[in-house]
Parts: sequence; structure tokens; C-alpha cells
Amino acid sequence: MATYTIEIDETFDVPRDQVFALFADHERFGKLLGAPVKRIRDSDQADPNGVGSIRKIGLGPIGLKETVITFEPGSLIEYTITSMSPIRNHLGRIRFEDVADGKTRILYTISFEDIVPYTGKLVSSALDQGIRKGIRRVPRLA
Repeated sequence: MATYTIEIDETFDVPRDQVFALFADHERFGKLLGAPVKRIRDSDQADPNGVGSIRKIGLGPIGLKETVITFEPGSLIEYTITSMSPIRNHLGRIRFEDVADGKTRILYTISFEDIVPYTGKLVSSALDQGIRKGIRRVPRLA
């Protein structure tokens, strides 16, 4: 079993609160990724997208469920896959930082292990390409 890590480091000329709001809202996050995403369980926190909220990515029985495990408004979102999946020990971490001139830096890291040998490379490549493509939409969607 191999461990895979995707690291994306991008800076946008958009205020941090707007960028955080885009990533925090499950349905807007889906538009960013270009995939159907629906919040299926609200958080007990003030923000319904906070800790304990669950989103389903994909359609019908094929979808994955992700649960938010850390939610620090304006600075950090962490989530993990909590449904059956071809990968395990998945952790998605999105950190938001202010940089000069009102810009926002996004540090997006995903780590996981494959269960079936050699599938991790395919999953990693698809995730990496999909997120990089989606992240380019931040200035338009935020």
C-alpha cells in the first residue's frame, strides 16, 4: 500500500473571507470542482457547512461522502472521506492565508493511501488535475 500526497499552492487577488466562503459552502465548492456536490447533513455549529457536516460528491450510488472534521472560519477546513472508497486514510486540508495587497493564498493538501495496488496513482492524478483546473475558477466564483 502506497501513500499519495497532492499539494497545491495558489494565490488569488480576492479577499480571504470571499475565498473561504467559496470553499466552505458545499454546493459552491461543487461548482468550483465542476462536480455535483450536495450537503446531506448540517453541522451543529453556527455554519451549516462546519464540523460534522457531510457532503456527497457525485451522482446516485456512485457518490463519495466527505465529512468536515476541522472548520476554522477564514483559515482552515479539513475533511475526510467517510463512505466506501477505493482509498483510505484520506485527509483534505485547505488553509487560507492573507498575503500582500489583499490577496489570498490557498494551500490545499490531500493525502491518502490506496487499497488496490497501483490505483492510487490514477486517483492522485485525476484529483490533482481536477482541483488545479477548478482552482483557476476562484476569481470568477468567489
